[in-house]
Amino acid sequence: MTALCGTMASQAQIQTNAGVEYLQCMQKDMSTDFSDLANTYFLADSLVSFDTAKGEGLVEWKRYRLSPRQAFNLNGYWPVRMQMLDFPDAAYDNDPRLKLSLEFITPRTARIRMLTTPIEPKATDGESVMLCDAFKQRETSPGPSCRREEDSRSIRYSTDYGTIEIQKYPWRIVLKDAKGRVLTQTRHLIDNDSSQVKLLPFSFIKRGSDNSRSVNPVLTLAPGERIYGCGESFTSLNKVGQKVHLSVTDPQGPETDGQYKPVPFYFSNRGYGIFMHTSAPVTCDFGASYIGANRMFMGDELLDLFVFFGEPKDILDEYTNVTGKSPMLPLWSFGTWMSRITYFSQQEGLEIAKQLREHKIPSDVIHFDTGWFGVDWQCDYQFAKDRFENPVGMLRQLAKDGFHTCLWQLPYFTPKNRFFPEIVEKGLHVRNATGGMPYEDAVLDFSNPETVSWYQQKILGLLKQGVSTIKCDFGEAAPYNGFYHSGKGGLYEHNLYPLRYNKALWEAVEQQYPGNGIIWARSAWAGSQRYALHWGGDAATTNTGMLGDLRGGLSFGLSGFSFWSHDMGGFVTASPEDIYRRWLPFGFLSSHTRAHGAPPTEPWLISESFTEAFRECAEMKYKLMPYVYAQAKDCSERGLPMVRALLVEFPHDQGAWLVEDEYMFGSQMLVAPLLESGTGRDVYLPHGKWIDYQTGKVFEGGYQHIEAGRIPCVILVRDGSLIPHAPLAQRTDEIDWNKVEMKAYKADATKCSGLLFKPGDTKIQTIEQ
Repeated sequence: MTALCGTMASQAQIQTNAGVEYLQCMQKDMSTDFSDLANTYFLADSLVSFDTAKGEGLVEWKRYRLSPRQAFNLNGYWPVRMQMLDFPDAAYDNDPRLKLSLEFITPRTARIRMLTTPIEPKATDGESVMLCDAFKQRETSPGPSCRREEDSRSIRYSTDYGTIEIQKYPWRIVLKDAKGRVLTQTRHLIDNDSSQVKLLPFSFIKRGSDNSRSVNPVLTLAPGERIYGCGESFTSLNKVGQKVHLSVTDPQGPETDGQYKPVPFYFSNRGYGIFMHTSAPVTCDFGASYIGANRMFMGDELLDLFVFFGEPKDILDEYTNVTGKSPMLPLWSFGTWMSRITYFSQQEGLEIAKQLREHKIPSDVIHFDTGWFGVDWQCDYQFAKDRFENPVGMLRQLAKDGFHTCLWQLPYFTPKNRFFPEIVEKGLHVRNATGGMPYEDAVLDFSNPETVSWYQQKILGLLKQGVSTIKCDFGEAAPYNGFYHSGKGGLYEHNLYPLRYNKALWEAVEQQYPGNGIIWARSAWAGSQRYALHWGGDAATTNTGMLGDLRGGLSFGLSGFSFWSHDMGGFVTASPEDIYRRWLPFGFLSSHTRAHGAPPTEPWLISESFTEAFRECAEMKYKLMPYVYAQAKDCSERGLPMVRALLVEFPHDQGAWLVEDEYMFGSQMLVAPLLESGTGRDVYLPHGKWIDYQTGKVFEGGYQHIEAGRIPCVILVRDGSLIPHAPLAQRTDEIDWNKVEMKAYKADATKCSGLLFKPGDTKIQTIEQ
């Protein structure tokens, strides 16, 4: 017990002193650097000059230090003006005047950039892998016309959707909606005058240790304000009151505050959104340390913010116009994926396919996880010769039976891997200060074009044999102390690693199957939505694991990702039948559906009644495939999520902003999983009538207790919906699209409408009855 307590204490110390030491699995807390008494603090003070035609000017930053202060029973610190001791003093400015720029990209999107050094970075948007090609090409053209006004107090840029005001002194940036209501604004030092809490305002630091700089924009939080986004976060959807670390990590499951897929983007219920265009770690303190302030502690020395105006759908559309939209995925990918950790042989894979067909469980994909190599977990891109006698023949047989095949791999190579010497000899790995490796394993450096080419050739070798797609596992461990081919250090490359990894793999699949690119990835960063799709990681086989996955999927969808999946029943141990049974409808009513985890995951190995439950859920999705496919196409065009928080669809319903344990599946179906044992649950329904998908019973908007149907889940349809259904098929390529039926769900509605998009179509149809 003593040893255990000592370990826990040391871990707590590491967590609270984030700048001192990190375990590989831990997030970076950038906020600690902004309370270090050894650092110099520069506080944004006044606008010195500004050219409204060019959208450029200079901001004066006042130099401060943090001074300890005793006040009876507390010791704290206050910012105190400082005269520099830098030598030679003529070479530096005590209070530097540094560049600020502002431009509107579209009527709803503006960009604000600020420097913390007189030297402008050489990097251009063309080099940013976070920004999509369409945005990069579009940026060279003139921005939208906006109204520019200036008086003695401020400069204002306005469009029909909002205003950005730059106040001269005290310097502030103020965001206003189209009616002139202040949405948020930056904090200035004088805002502390009315409070005993002396909060650092909008500032940047110069570290006393090495003169490196990091910026800390600080915005106000209004009473009742709610913040959403930040990636696949497993904590409460509303981030106000939380401290969110945007640094890629392996949290070991969706039950902690760590993230496989952080995204430096969020939006507010007040009608604005922010994209922090950076790959450096960020800690967002959304009112956690001071309830009226949103403090973004950024590792980056450059501030590059995209600001969006509008409701959630507008903001998601604008954000994904900048970073890219999820591509439409192949029809087969929306079918059932059957997997476990792991199938070890050709015989086993073919037997699983046979059993799926014999048990009449509609399905389209067989996934081989870590065991298809000669040595389990030892990625060498070759089927084990003693267990896969004829892999090409196996792939052909599976394809004949209507199955696509997915294979697992990872980007780390142990010293015993046969490719390890080649990777080291060719310098394809991330390096340390000596040119060696930061740790024992060789970590592929995807910022190196030669590494990408080497890797893609290995992947293409598998795809050419008949493999349909590849699992893009791991990717969270790019060393912070590494040296990368890009010329950047680990502080900037760590978070980019998943994006580069996703991109390299997706492009290989797209090269082999043009127009059908798809991967199955765990880690991500801003822009990874262009390389779909992603799943929720290694969930516990508990109610908590199910809730964590649901929250993570909703938050991920609020961060620009259209497609997402999770391991039905959880991953870690064999799933208890009750949990697995309740998880099934949640899994089948997600964009993508996979059974995966510790065996048994196959329903016929659990019980006959469970097999029937599994089959019934699979049949439901396959009958709904025309709805799924049309909604997926709509999502890919508008940056919307398939697993959708109610607030996206009902932004004017205040209750919808509070819900985080139910969701819209597309735009017309509401799903409320049973997160605990039982036959029903309390559900919040937005205003209007709702029809039970299973029983046909009609419910009014508001809070209701609803019993689940035969499928253990509350599934409802919006009044006035046309939901396309297809005759049941055992595989997606056998769906008869000529027999699609538009089923009307109507209570008070006088007419019904729905979307239809068939394979081969170029445009979504809106059908009305």
